[in-house]
Amino acid sequence: MKISPDLIIFWQWGDVTLNATIVFTWAIMAFLTISSWIVTRKLTTETKLSRWQNILEILVTWIQGQIQAISQRETYRYLPFIGTLFIFIAVSNLLAIIPWYQAPTGSLSTTIALAVCVFIATPLFGIMEGGWKAYFRSYLKPTFFMLPFNIIGEISRTLALAVRLFGNIMSGSMIAGILLSVTPLFFPVIMQALGLLTGLVQAYIFAVLAMVYIASAIQTHKRKDTKGAEH
Repeated sequence: MKISPDLIIFWQWGDVTLNATIVFTWAIMAFLTISSWIVTRKLTTETKLSRWQNILEILVTWIQGQIQAISQRETYRYLPFIGTLFIFIAVSNLLAIIPWYQAPTGSLSTTIALAVCVFIATPLFGIMEGGWKAYFRSYLKPTFFMLPFNIIGEISRTLALAVRLFGNIMSGSMIAGILLSVTPLFFPVIMQALGLLTGLVQAYIFAVLAMVYIASAIQTHKRKDTKGAEH
C-alpha cells in the first residue's frame, strides 16, 4: 500500500519523475479554474440567481464571516488567499470518492508547500498593514533576547501546520485501506464517508489557523491604531 502519492510514479525520464501528487494537483487546479469560469461567467445582481451563483455566494459569505470573526478587519484583502487555501484543500480531500484518485494533501511535499505559502503571506500581510518597521519590531518583544525564539516559533508553527494536515489525510487513507483488506465492504464505506468529513474539517482548520497567524501579524498595527484613535 502506497502511503503517499509521491510514491506513485506515472512517468520517469532520468531524474525527472511525474508522480501522482503532481498529476492530481494540476488536475485539481484545472478543475477549479474551469469550474470558476463556468460559475462566474453569468453572474447577475438580479433577484433570480442561478443555483451555482447561490452556492458561490453562500461559500464566499461564509468565508468572509470567518475572516471577519478572527481578524476584526475588512475581509477584501485576505479573502482571495484564505478562500483559495480552503477551497483547494477541501476539493482535494472531497475528490477522494473517485476510484484511483490520490489526494495531493496526502503528500508531505504538498502540505509543506501550502504551509510555506502561509509562512510567506503572514509577514507580507503584517507589513502591508503596519509597515515593515512595526512588524519586525514585534520579533524583539518583550526583549531583544526573544528574537531567536520568536523566529523559531514562526518556523515551528509552519512545520506543525504542514505535518498536521499531512498526518490526518494520510492516516485516514491508511485506515480505510487496512479495513478494506480485512473487513466486508460496508465498513470501509462508512470510514470513507467519515474521511470525507475529516477532509472538510482539516481544510477548515488549515484555513482558520492561517488566518489566525495573519491576524497575529497585524495585531501590533491594530493596537497602534486603537491608541491613536483614543488620543
